Amino acid sequence: MVAHIIKKYYAAASDVDDLISIGTIGLIKAVGTFDYTKGTRFATYGSRCVENEILMHFRSLRKTSSEVYFGEALDTDKDGNTLSLADILADSSDIAEEVDVKINSERLYGYINDLLDDREKEIIILRYGLGGGAALTQREVAKKLGISRSYVSRIEKRAIEKLREPYGE
Repeated sequence: MVAHIIKKYYAAASDVDDLISIGTIGLIKAVGTFDYTKGTRFATYGSRCVENEILMHFRSLRKTSSEVYFGEALDTDKDGNTLSLADILADSSDIAEEVDVKINSERLYGYINDLLDDREKEIIILRYGLGGGAALTQREVAKKLGISRSYVSRIEKRAIEKLREPYGE
């Protein structure tokens, strides 16, 4: 009876064993719940239970078909190795290093604000593109501020020396 009902769903050859197991569970449930006093034949009741169990299985597959798990194989690379979602989303960046850079950057901004005068701050910010701006050459900074390139160089050197002191360098 179970095999006959499974044929109705045109399952792929690899799915047949699973569907037979699921259909058998439906048949076992039918044996446990059949009531002959209701006037139905067991074959009718049993086939309906098997069919319902298989349909429930297909519904659960449809619900989970859109779910993707990190470890589940999605594709293969050019060498034939399986690729999972975790492999595809893997980030090679080092979080500890990123945190260290962020902390040091905040310290440096604090030192720039605390230790440098306005002219030195402006030159360092323009030269190194701090605050989201593009880094400029000494010549471009000199032109922008209306001073000589050598003066920009001296101010930059003095500012960098002031910033090195807190770092112990």
